Amino acid sequence: MSDFVKYDERLDRLVNLDIGNRGIEPLYDASRALAGGPLVGAAADRLLAIPEGGTVIVTTGSVSRAWLSPELGENDGPSGAAAIVRALWLARKATTVVMIEETLMAPIAAVLRACGLAVVDHATALQASADGSMACVVLEPYPVEDAAGQAAASEVLDRFRPDLMFSTERVGRNENGIYYNMRGRDYGMGRARIDMLFDAGLSRGIPVVGVGDGGNEIGMGLVAEAVRVSIPYGDIGDCRCGGGIGAVSGADVLVTAAVSNWGCTAICAAMALRAGDARLLHTPVMEARLLQVMTVNGLINSADGIIDPHVDGIRDTTHIALAEMVGAIVHKALA
Repeated sequence: MSDFVKYDERLDRLVNLDIGNRGIEPLYDASRALAGGPLVGAAADRLLAIPEGGTVIVTTGSVSRAWLSPELGENDGPSGAAAIVRALWLARKATTVVMIEETLMAPIAAVLRACGLAVVDHATALQASADGSMACVVLEPYPVEDAAGQAAASEVLDRFRPDLMFSTERVGRNENGIYYNMRGRDYGMGRARIDMLFDAGLSRGIPVVGVGDGGNEIGMGLVAEAVRVSIPYGDIGDCRCGGGIGAVSGADVLVTAAVSNWGCTAICAAMALRAGDARLLHTPVMEARLLQVMTVNGLINSADGIIDPHVDGIRDTTHIALAEMVGAIVHKALA
């Protein structure tokens, strides 16, 4: 395990380099203190602890400009989630259910397919998991109203009985029940209330892993004080409701990263280290392909408000290079 920790440390430091100047490093320090070790390693251990053929609920796919159209989603999150789903199938033959807004199902399905996953119904996914014949994923919509979102949580958990729940770049509500973006704007309209599902999972003792880069995502409730003092619009009174943008939903493991997709790339790498299987890596070739697929399918670079292959205002070449560097760490370790 000591060798894993050495490489996990490198992955952690790499993906928390705050290129976008968003204040992620204090959140990393706070989460790392709670975890007692590298964050990506803790997440990988949780993911690999599910039983062979187990079930994982994954969420991503944040609506970004619903006041213009609920069909506008951002490009940070989907590719990282797809990489995690792929790694879960390769490592554990997991049945994965991706929960998102109904309005975003088409572009998210395209991203999942581009990552090598067949989008199928639940019965087919269970069969594929049991016989190991095909990497499959289930795509399910979740309600966008508070009451419906709260009511759906128990039904979804009873139906799928997940062994683990994983969230990346999924915004959660603040202490006043409002969903805020990084600029302190209420953007709860058209947003699936999936944080309510994850809160219900935590209350049942289902392990939850969260990935975030801004303080307003599921899992950031673990480091609420760090969000208040380190993130723009994070403090009490910074937003119109009288609160800040910080999400109240917690997690068992919170992986911070300068870009949420990077956190997922690093988790896949930590899984590859433990499995001794480089196939689990999210490679530069895959990253380049998914960046283009997200662009073609209308997912936007939310920081700049434009549909292009850059993510969070950071150029596509940087994201591809990040995947190359993560892969270099793993290949050297496996060699």
